[in-house]
Amino acid sequence: MSEADLAQRYRQRMQRQKTVVDTAIARADRVKGLLLVLTGNGKGKSSSAFGMIARALGHGMRIGVAQFIKGRSDTGEEAFFRKHDNVVWHVLGEGFTWDTQNLERDMEIARRGWLLAQTMLQDPSFDLIVLDELTYPLKFGWLDLDQVLGDLKNRPSMQHVVITGRGAPGTLCDAADTVTEMVDAKHAFRAGIKAQQGIDL
Repeated sequence: MSEADLAQRYRQRMQRQKTVVDTAIARADRVKGLLLVLTGNGKGKSSSAFGMIARALGHGMRIGVAQFIKGRSDTGEEAFFRKHDNVVWHVLGEGFTWDTQNLERDMEIARRGWLLAQTMLQDPSFDLIVLDELTYPLKFGWLDLDQVLGDLKNRPSMQHVVITGRGAPGTLCDAADTVTEMVDAKHAFRAGIKAQQGIDL
């Protein structure tokens, strides 16, 4: 087949693709606040959410972050985003459960954290809210799933929410507009490589 024939076939294929894409774009005519769930065992759930924060800041939006479980305040993303006037950042945990080893305290911290998250979900001045690692207190039963789903449903109509963490409950995924599952194909940690600044921290 000649280069001219290849070019013609490519052009025809792209024209068909453009028709499909343009039709899908034209069909998507609604605007609403989205609920996104980033789950699965793979790396990148929180990083993806923080990427959306950067995107939202580029559009002048106001963002709230509530980090459940995690207790450290020395991560690169927090150091960067706390400098922005349009970001309100809360670290609500005291570390991973295998560090704390105190069920009663972990449950109480999660419940106090949700009270704070509720105030953001009721505040229409927040355009985007990231509930980082929320799936864990839901999975462990520390928070009432029906209450959380109700609070998410009753938030301001144009407020976007991103929830991260492994093992997202099925009913949460059902309520979400977009669900992404990260797959763990390979991870440097299993080869004995420490968490790296700028990549993991």
